[in-house]
Amino acid sequence: MRQLVLPGTADAQTIRNACKALRDAGLLESVGKVTGTNSSGRPVSEQLWNLTTAGLAVAATELDRPLGEMGGTAREAARAGATHAVKVTDTIDAFLQTPPQPTKPVARRGTLPAAGLIEPLPARPPGLGRLRGWHTEVALPVTGTFTTPGKGSLRADGVLSAPEAGLPVLFVEVDNGTEPAAKVADKIVRYRRFFQRTVKDQDGQQVPLWTTLWQASVREGFPPVAFVFTKQVGLKALQAWIHEVARLSEEHWQGMWRPGRPIGNTGERDGYRDYDGTVPVLATALDRLQQHGPCGAIWWRFGHDSAQTLTDALRNPDDLHAYGRRDEQRCAAQRAAEEEEARRQEDEYRQWEASLWPCPTCGGDVTLTMFPVWSTAMNARAAVRSASASRPSGPKRRRSGSASGAAMGCSDGSAADPNLGCTAR
Repeated sequence: MRQLVLPGTADAQTIRNACKALRDAGLLESVGKVTGTNSSGRPVSEQLWNLTTAGLAVAATELDRPLGEMGGTAREAARAGATHAVKVTDTIDAFLQTPPQPTKPVARRGTLPAAGLIEPLPARPPGLGRLRGWHTEVALPVTGTFTTPGKGSLRADGVLSAPEAGLPVLFVEVDNGTEPAAKVADKIVRYRRFFQRTVKDQDGQQVPLWTTLWQASVREGFPPVAFVFTKQVGLKALQAWIHEVARLSEEHWQGMWRPGRPIGNTGERDGYRDYDGTVPVLATALDRLQQHGPCGAIWWRFGHDSAQTLTDALRNPDDLHAYGRRDEQRCAAQRAAEEEEARRQEDEYRQWEASLWPCPTCGGDVTLTMFPVWSTAMNARAAVRSASASRPSGPKRRRSGSASGAAMGCSDGSAADPNLGCTAR
């Protein structure tokens, strides 16, 4: 709680005193303890605090939320040790990365405040969202309603709404490593079923049920689901777990392949994946989330090759937009090649045109009989040039740039000699 609310305090006593004061007011109670280790590695026992019914109502007022959205008091979870609930709280803290704020030392009775500079507090990586943007233990009804979910429904460990950070909604599942991969994969199946549910809005139009509570994203597909793995394992073991869950749930997160048009004359076809109706699934480890924050390159997106930042992991590098960019690049390259070929043919035509000279016999243009290989447009231009050649009665001076010794001809098709003239006599 200190790390989540007041990470700048020297120890947990400030929070402990606040909890005791709230307990005396009937807003908090402690019915359980949890055993862990402190920063020195020594075992410590800490009390678990949970809201009373009155405390839950006060919290709803402070957060400006309906009481029905606040969930329960978690009294039974605290009594049982609340192992999973504590990890959910740790996950929320790792997302928020509340920056430490220095506190002013308070002199104890009969002493003076300590002199000297306040010690600098350790920096934390950038966080994401605000505390009031989180909801925990949120019912997601596959059947039934939000208040009375039916069979097959699930509860999200946490739901983050951070539209100010470009993330309208993110569903978070905290896994302590106690569930097999098949059961975790089944959660993805049920998430998709929940996202597929529709209801009629006030205008009688069918809309996705989840959009009645949360803002829709401009991204293709359903809202993302992030799994946070809390068990202390090595990187290879974590990746193996991710790959197994991904394999078992592939049809629910992998987009359908849509072929595009052929690439030139190669016979190959590019294409894209259609992510409409699929669930983007991400995964990371709690220790990595705590160390690097939610904005670090710690997220493995199912179907991607490596760990990425949250922004990059939520992108679809092989979707329709990416295909459109690749196709436009290919079209631009093809247009550039065609323009380069047109410039080359234009240069050849200019060279050919510069090599013409008047026949001393008929006055027509003398040119090489072996024409360059030009496009249809260039050949038509050359034909017009030959057809419109003037035929003066007297001999003309030979133009410079002639190709003496080459096979030549006049514009009327007769053979020509650069010195004697053509055969049309």
